[in-house]
Amino acid sequence: MELRPAGPAEKNLANIFVNIPTMLCQGIMRQNILDGLRSALLSRGSFDSFPGPVWRAVSSLNTYGTNAIEGNPLTQDEVDRAIIFREPVKRPTKELLETMQHASAFIRLVDRRKQPIDIVTVRNLHEEVFKGVLPDYGQWRRSNVQVRPASFTPERCECLGERMAAFLKEYGRRDSTGADVFTLGAWFHHEFESIHPFSDGNGRIGRLLLNLHFLKHDWPPVNVMPLDKERYMDALGQGDKGDLQPLTDYLKVAMGGSLLYFLSRAGTELDELRPLARFQGESVHSPKFLSLRAKEGEIPVIRKGTEWLTSKRALGLYVLETGKK
Repeated sequence: MELRPAGPAEKNLANIFVNIPTMLCQGIMRQNILDGLRSALLSRGSFDSFPGPVWRAVSSLNTYGTNAIEGNPLTQDEVDRAIIFREPVKRPTKELLETMQHASAFIRLVDRRKQPIDIVTVRNLHEEVFKGVLPDYGQWRRSNVQVRPASFTPERCECLGERMAAFLKEYGRRDSTGADVFTLGAWFHHEFESIHPFSDGNGRIGRLLLNLHFLKHDWPPVNVMPLDKERYMDALGQGDKGDLQPLTDYLKVAMGGSLLYFLSRAGTELDELRPLARFQGESVHSPKFLSLRAKEGEIPVIRKGTEWLTSKRALGLYVLETGKK
């Protein structure tokens, strides 16, 4: 899949994404709810079959989030203009180039998902995103580094080739044994960030690899947004101490929002996104109660401005899972 100039439908779609971060909560998303949403999504077709406007808008949102938490100054509106509308944006060339190249690399994950994740995959992704931005794009770092505020010391530079080969072999082994997709995803992402194989861009490449992992297993990609940064970084920090459960839980909550979005574009009337307040009368619970459950991570939601949005299907799965009508 390649980026191309936007049409009217894509311009309407982009408006949905203005100020829609993922969740801020510290709760846990139930696996059965995610499985139900995923089953509904896959019944509508494969990821390859989703129309270009959907992937362009998701690419714009994902690129904004992953770049913003790394310090790229482009706003979400500017990223939408650059990626979806191909409108001129007055920003330094470096920031614009890494934005456009990340968006292209993200969309091409759909094609890459049918191939093994290996050394070539990792280095090619870094080259695709950072060619013309970093002098050593696509190459392992040539110096030792200390990552702050992390409590670990990344692999020494002379050992990177051997260490990355062993890491990817172990990922393949765990994957072949049928490891849980979220548990494996958390390990895969944390391990890559711990190795820190590049001089720069490890966070963005690590998140692309994480989303490639999800796509390979027929789950949609997740988006890490600026409002997620504290929880996301805390979860990685807990992983440094040997506890990957917080990162696993965070990925499940983020996946809930991603599934809602894809279904809102490719699903049925059950997947129409509505503010929680508009479900009053369809549940014995008040909008305040539903909002609390959403913030705690029990109900899949997307945040638009000050409102929490969900779907009738997602709320029904929550009721079915918890027995609370």
